[in-house]
Amino acid sequence: MTKYPNILITGGAGFIGSHVVRRLVKNSNYKVVNLDNLTYAGNLENLSDIEANDNYEFVKGDICNSLFIEQLFKDYDFKSVVHLAAESHVDRSISNPIEFINTNVLGTVNLLNAAKNTWMGDFAERRFYHISTDEVYGSLGEKGFFTETTSYDPQSPYSASKASSDHFVRAYGNTYGLPYIISNCSNNYGPNQFPEKLIPLMIHNIKNEQPLPVYGKGENIRDWLYVEDHARAIELILEKGGDGETYNIGGFNEWKNLDLVRLLCDIMDSKLGNPQGTSRELITFVKDRAGHDHRYAIDASKIQKDLGWEPSLQFREGLEKTVDWYFDNEQWLKDVTTGDYLKYYDDHYKNR
Repeated sequence: MTKYPNILITGGAGFIGSHVVRRLVKNSNYKVVNLDNLTYAGNLENLSDIEANDNYEFVKGDICNSLFIEQLFKDYDFKSVVHLAAESHVDRSISNPIEFINTNVLGTVNLLNAAKNTWMGDFAERRFYHISTDEVYGSLGEKGFFTETTSYDPQSPYSASKASSDHFVRAYGNTYGLPYIISNCSNNYGPNQFPEKLIPLMIHNIKNEQPLPVYGKGENIRDWLYVEDHARAIELILEKGGDGETYNIGGFNEWKNLDLVRLLCDIMDSKLGNPQGTSRELITFVKDRAGHDHRYAIDASKIQKDLGWEPSLQFREGLEKTVDWYFDNEQWLKDVTTGDYLKYYDDHYKNR
């Protein structure tokens, strides 16, 4: 087999990461090394279809372990890094901000140091690609959009930790010449998403006739993007994006939370054979989240103009595909809600 250059993807067993790993393993000439610590949201079952490919390797490890990360870079001589590993749930960040600082800030700096020290100024054809979020920009009013030059104004411990990591990536570029790219994406949805997030939580609860908790009055607005469209954008930016550039990735698809939940209820009622309106009766309004940003909306015209990317799916089509996936993968959902998916690692990797 031809020796492909090694590329490191952190957090590759997670929701977005698994779609990126699969895409690059199938479509690229990279040897993809998937580094994941397999915390609650990392699940190797997400990648069971490509785990035997010659150009794929899984490594279990923690980006917060600086000595481990330094050795990993020496062992593999990565051509590029796609950094997705992060704590990402706002509610969890409110409960435990230190965990988010450790992973999202210190973990990112460990990776930056390892890249700097290993590449030793030989940055030709190297790239550190950092995946961020639109939440670093703060909250919008009823009008306007986040652009790549919007000032940062994080409102939660999660978004503050991601904003900090973005700043460190740029600082390493400015100070050490490290070649980097950053992208900031809107809310993702689709297959394999851990069911603490809005859409899979609602699918699970509707199917089990459980309450559908909606914060406040459900008037908070988010821009939604199908996860495979995000993975395609990441691949495109990795290959064709400009060094030192930032790209905003969005779905051109704003929805109030309550309207989204109602649409999902209607889709689920159709697929379950319920009378229309049945699932809407499960909607329950709960106390609003602390520091809940009102509206996020991405202006994705730069990536559209410079790299020719745009979303491939309309929202209802994407939601129906997502619902179908969860219906067809009931065991996956059962496993992640009980923790049984951790047995997959023990059976397939730990006991080899």
